[in-house]
Amino acid sequence: MNYSELIQVYFERSVALQWYWTIYILVIGGLVAFSIFRLQRQFVTTVLVTILFAGFAFKNEGAIEATAEEREAIRAAFKDYPDTGASAADVKLLRAKLEPTLTAYDIAGARYFHIACDLLTIAYVWTKERRREALDAK
Repeated sequence: MNYSELIQVYFERSVALQWYWTIYILVIGGLVAFSIFRLQRQFVTTVLVTILFAGFAFKNEGAIEATAEEREAIRAAFKDYPDTGASAADVKLLRAKLEPTLTAYDIAGARYFHIACDLLTIAYVWTKERRREALDAK
């Protein structure tokens, strides 16, 4: 694999990472909308939605972590790539301009942020269910 292919794969992994976060945010938005517009109390539905969201969040977080680890491995390969041979001048030029902009991805921070958002989303769903229950009691 040459240096330009490494660059391409790195940015493909970055785009994949962004898509995982985008899908996650869209699902949370849909879940919040679902909770807001539901008028009647439905305990079983709330339990089912909670379980399904928790499963989705678990798999999404795992995909984010795996993609971030791949991206970090590629970033490490940049640093180890030899700048010798026929394309040495190009590699040195690209390395000087590109590598300072490639920051490390905080995988642990992303995991904790994801878990915090998961818990807040589930708490919101259940808070809305409890409010519907209180309104039904009146």
